Amino acid sequence: MTVFIRGRAALVGAVAGATVLATAAVPASAADPAPATVATTGVYGLDFAGGRLVTTELSAAGDRRVYERRVSADATTVGARESRVFAGTYANGAYVRTVPCDNGGCVELLASGHGDVGVVFVDGDDAGTEQVQFWAPGSSFHGGDVKYHVGTAKIVDLTGRAYIVNGGSPAKQRAGMYPSYTNTADDIVRTPGAASVWGTSLWAATTATGALTATDLETKKVVETAATGAPCVIKEVRTVGRWVYWNCGTTGAAGVYDRTAKKSFTVPSGPALVGDGYLVRHDRTAGKLLLTDFHTGKAVAPRAVADLPAGKTADQRRLTWAVDKFGGDIAYLDAAQTLHIVPSGVPAQPLAKIASDIGDPYMDFKGVNGLPAWNSTWQFNKPVSWTYTVKDWTGRTVRTLKGDDGTEADVNWDGLTDAGEYTGNGRHTWTLTATAEDGTGKYTATGTIAVTGGKPGFHDQGYYSNGDLVTLNSSGGLTIQFGQPGGVFDGKKSGSGWPAGTVAVPFYDTGSDRCSELLVRMPGGELRQYAGHCGRSGYTPGGSHTVIGGGWQQYDVLTSPGDLNGDGRADLVARQKSTGDIYFYARVAGGKFAPKTRINTDWRTYAQITGVGDITGDGIPDLLGHDRNGGLWRYNGLGNGRFAPRVKVFTDWGRSYDTMVGVGDLNGDGRNDIVVRDSAGKLFRNNGNGKGSFGARTQIATGWQTYKGIF
Repeated sequence: MTVFIRGRAALVGAVAGATVLATAAVPASAADPAPATVATTGVYGLDFAGGRLVTTELSAAGDRRVYERRVSADATTVGARESRVFAGTYANGAYVRTVPCDNGGCVELLASGHGDVGVVFVDGDDAGTEQVQFWAPGSSFHGGDVKYHVGTAKIVDLTGRAYIVNGGSPAKQRAGMYPSYTNTADDIVRTPGAASVWGTSLWAATTATGALTATDLETKKVVETAATGAPCVIKEVRTVGRWVYWNCGTTGAAGVYDRTAKKSFTVPSGPALVGDGYLVRHDRTAGKLLLTDFHTGKAVAPRAVADLPAGKTADQRRLTWAVDKFGGDIAYLDAAQTLHIVPSGVPAQPLAKIASDIGDPYMDFKGVNGLPAWNSTWQFNKPVSWTYTVKDWTGRTVRTLKGDDGTEADVNWDGLTDAGEYTGNGRHTWTLTATAEDGTGKYTATGTIAVTGGKPGFHDQGYYSNGDLVTLNSSGGLTIQFGQPGGVFDGKKSGSGWPAGTVAVPFYDTGSDRCSELLVRMPGGELRQYAGHCGRSGYTPGGSHTVIGGGWQQYDVLTSPGDLNGDGRADLVARQKSTGDIYFYARVAGGKFAPKTRINTDWRTYAQITGVGDITGDGIPDLLGHDRNGGLWRYNGLGNGRFAPRVKVFTDWGRSYDTMVGVGDLNGDGRNDIVVRDSAGKLFRNNGNGKGSFGARTQIATGWQTYKGIF
């Protein structure tokens, strides 16, 4: 396989099931592509995080704006700049605060690595105050709700959605995660001190010599401690995965605590920024940027990576140079105001998730405002490209989303399929696969989402796509018997007052509420359509309904196989009692049926006929007929309202069956099933195989002889 080692491509070995990383920098050669440079008209502050180069520059109109550019994993190409936030003076007098720098005044920028950038705004509406804002792509920002005295606010650290901000009088330090989809934890408020964030952990110095603690920002519990061996109460902390940099002040002792080895090693002192496995400092005397490689757990001698004159500003971190701590490289600004990207040559740690905020395991399309969404984020230690797929209970992929949001996979699934339709009700499985853009690792996560309020399944009167039955008892109770993924019926909703001879036909949704309707033929021959309830309640004769017409008592079979003619509407099949002829009723707009069409003659040989939806896998609904000698026959739908000649499914399948219903997918395997009742009242399920036939029967209930009708 090929991996990128901070801007250089190298071949490394691979072992099945594992990634093997190079363990030493690869020297440059004439064949290496040149690192990128970017000409500017002036830079007034910069940062580099997650492959995103953030700068304050002059726009074409001459005002200051904060921009972002995407830098490739091999550091050779830089994308066009994209505006993030206006950095001039607003109409209300608000402005982005600046600090002295060699270009006169620079904006202190802190990039998150996933596309946001933090700045300090001086208020225009509330004199004497300022606020910290984290600007996202577009014109939105997080934060700004905490007011500080002007000149006191400072963004100490920012990693993805986790931040540390000092400010106020008396000064306080606030550490937290700005609200995501489910995370709303309050900030940790403490006395300012050395601190850094990585993932969901706040790494902070204690009052004890050399001691650090890591506190989870969500639970507020200490999750790790470190005795670094520092000879002081630590003054500065910078955390990058395995590595925790510390110092005793910019001129004091400095080291890196190795979280794996549980010990520190010494690194050069001076104002430094930390990357993944290395640190960079500006030697103003030598006019160089010096890199110290410590990725092996031991610091090697510093080496120069760029010429950078001393300048007038003592500490030029994020003013003229910056380091991408997310497995990235170094950026610096030369005297001609040209930006340079410098590969570090240091191998990064393997891809790892450092934080996540995962949505609920359920989604209701009929929830708040009818606008459901499954929103989740994963924060990684380096830039990734990602793919998110959703499969329904049948194993069919219904949605695929892709992104390359820097170090974050930000997934927003609206519950629709790739075709823009509602997905079906039922259990869905999602999978996220993130691949490191530098080629060093892959991450996979999976889970389930229970979807309700979506597209109903065949013979589905409830809220999941498992098929349901409708039963009528001798007391006039019409009951929805809810199918369960285990292939049984459990739970019910009933309505009373139905006369003997009532015939129910579970139908499909004819409106826009995604609740399957129920057709009912009254004993006198009137055919009614009852608005679907999605399983919330049963049906009563006086419930909301429309009358389709009369004269339907001439039929002894009424069944709906589904959409037989391909127009997107479910249709009806009826057998005339006197002749046994089969008629097709096409559903049309306005809640009516087109005039009947005779499609077969004299089907009186069948004791039961039922629509079963698609049981052959061709997407067209089918019919089954159970003859009086016990044979089971299949009629494949042709998609034009007619059926192909019959095909025998079983010989002498079951002479004792007095009821057969195409119940849809009862057991949740994605294939339509049937249920039968024998003369003793036992109920059986036959699982469909998706190829036009069925498996052996399974008894699922007894005592069903009490029902006068099963539909």
